[in-house]
Amino acid sequence: MTLPPPTRLLPRTYQSLFAHAGFRRLLPALVASDVGDGMSVVAVAWLAVLIAPAGQSGLVVGAAVAAYALPGAVGALVFGRWLRRLPAQRLLAVDGWLRASLLGCVPLAWAMGALNPVVYVVLLAGSSVLHAWGSAGKYSLLAQMLPPDQRLSANALVSASTSASVVIGPALAGFLATAIRPAWIIGIDALSFAVLAVQVGRLGRAAEGVATAGPVDTGRSAAGLQLLRRQPELFGVLALTWFFNFLYGPVEVALPLHVTDDLHSGAGLLGLYWTLFGVGAVVGGLAAGALRKLPLWPVTLGIVAGWGVMLMPFGLGAPVGVSLFCFALGGVIYGPFTALSYTLFQDRTPTAWLTTVLAARGAALLTASPVGTALGGPLVAAMGPRQVLAASGAATLALAAVGIAVRLWGKARADSGLDREAGRH
Repeated sequence: MTLPPPTRLLPRTYQSLFAHAGFRRLLPALVASDVGDGMSVVAVAWLAVLIAPAGQSGLVVGAAVAAYALPGAVGALVFGRWLRRLPAQRLLAVDGWLRASLLGCVPLAWAMGALNPVVYVVLLAGSSVLHAWGSAGKYSLLAQMLPPDQRLSANALVSASTSASVVIGPALAGFLATAIRPAWIIGIDALSFAVLAVQVGRLGRAAEGVATAGPVDTGRSAAGLQLLRRQPELFGVLALTWFFNFLYGPVEVALPLHVTDDLHSGAGLLGLYWTLFGVGAVVGGLAAGALRKLPLWPVTLGIVAGWGVMLMPFGLGAPVGVSLFCFALGGVIYGPFTALSYTLFQDRTPTAWLTTVLAARGAALLTASPVGTALGGPLVAAMGPRQVLAASGAATLALAAVGIAVRLWGKARADSGLDREAGRH
């Protein structure tokens, strides 16, 4: 019996993409780098635990996790003057080689006995400084490689790869951590970016001479922020999203230390936590379409409150099975938030201003989670990982309560204004 080609098993929308030789070469490399980054969700924090001096694991984990993300936000804002002139293909390759080189130094330094917290944080920070630009180059390159009617399908496949890596990467890292040290897992991540850079170089001149759309358009961002100051509801959506992402940041630091210090377990359990969260987030993200039929503000505030509730059992010393279930359910709750917050912006923004406002949104939110992550280290050192997880949940619940109060106050003001207007007539 003759089996159909693998692409014949895909929906027809996606089959035509694989007729493009460049896309066929690029997609597996993008998937590999996504999985590598997913593995590093576990490996970066776990290696920080191993190399931290006694009593300083919280600070080192916080610095390492922040170094893997925060410089990308800085690079997006600082290097636009020079990098936006580069073709998308070259920019994606440069980011790939930078990450491959500096992440590849981590296992080498480990093998030589030279990996201390300072060297580790510097290597992670250097590897991530162009990553926002690499992401922008990736989507710009897809737009340049493919005809307009195939771009949505390509973006969907690439985005699905990123979502799936949150599920596959941590699980794979947890499995590998039983056999090899996390430094070598980061080395695998480095190898995945080297593969991506090589494949991008093999695409030929698909995008030569075409400038890259940067991750942040600073001109539009400034104009968008000016508009937001005159739109209280849109500013409220932005503030809610910023603080929600900010309060999520310490979780990435506290969770690995909760596994080691409170549960006295290993990287396999940490990988399981993140895998279950990723599965839940994928399920929740797919459910966002159904939630679109409900009132968006109440649902969005409910998501914020629900995520806070799911973190509270950590502070109560719940059994591992209970906390795993809560983290998975937290992923389901957390998953639709981004899509729904974008929808609120789309619904409340005049069409002519939408791109400008979204640019301002992107610029403002670049810092939220990395800043929260950077603060996670000192908080864990001062309070302990279990208490930080609970405090993040309590603060998120307080954020939801503030959001509800502000929303009700705004509606009351609007209703009283309408009543006064009606009285004049």
